[in-house]
Amino acid sequence: MANRERARHWRYPELPGVDLLRARYIDKTFVWHTHETFVIAAVTEGIEEFHHRGTLERTGPGGIALINPEVPHTGRAGAPGGWVYSVLYPAPELVAGIAAETTTLRGTAGFRVPSVDDPQAARLVTAVHRAAEEGDPLAADSLLRIALARLLRDHGGPLPERTARTAGARTAARARAILQERMADPPSLGRLAAELETGPFALLRAFRALYGMPPHTWLTDARVRRARQLLDAGTAPARVAVAVGFTDQSHLNRHFTRIVGVPPGAYRRERARTYKTGSEALS
Repeated sequence: MANRERARHWRYPELPGVDLLRARYIDKTFVWHTHETFVIAAVTEGIEEFHHRGTLERTGPGGIALINPEVPHTGRAGAPGGWVYSVLYPAPELVAGIAAETTTLRGTAGFRVPSVDDPQAARLVTAVHRAAEEGDPLAADSLLRIALARLLRDHGGPLPERTARTAGARTAARARAILQERMADPPSLGRLAAELETGPFALLRAFRALYGMPPHTWLTDARVRRARQLLDAGTAPARVAVAVGFTDQSHLNRHFTRIVGVPPGAYRRERARTYKTGSEALS
């Protein structure tokens, strides 16, 4: 069954600030993770299930998953045949610009709900992919902006501010900064708690309350994010694994694939490819 799966995670240079993923997954399971970007996933076949803020969401054909930046979530097949989808990962700055130009939303714009049934918007998302794959920059950019404007208009709202106001939240934020700084050689939970002058279970509770996941899960997610940056810069996967604190390349491969959806080697190859627009191809 697994060999029927396929995925392409890539960037089209004419859509700056946007990653694209088109995939068919059957046995795939995404572990708890977050994105620095928005996630806009239009399902075209099958059903995807994902946990999000204490609920289990199910998205089928014509449906779109809408996940805001830094919100933990999972992903898996919701039916025996898996699911097929086209995903856009627009940067927060891009979404903010479109929201400012096309809506009256105040504050930081995002999405009110994690899953909607909106076949017309889903068709727009898949059309963005098709235009990018055909090397049509005008269509790709236009359709992207139309799709985002429509989704923000129909399903958008201001995002809540995440501030570390309580003592526990401030401790969690300090723990996060330490783990980010010592990513390749992190302390144990006990040593981290002692350094922050708190107890291990108090730290676990505070960290989960602020970031939606325990410190070790957050660290794996952060390592994969850093690995993506290094791979984008052309660093070889074996060197990336050591730099971010994974034991070896196979350790990187396992966690990277469970979060990004493709192996690091395939991810890096797509980043290294060059694409021509229609006019360049004809010249």
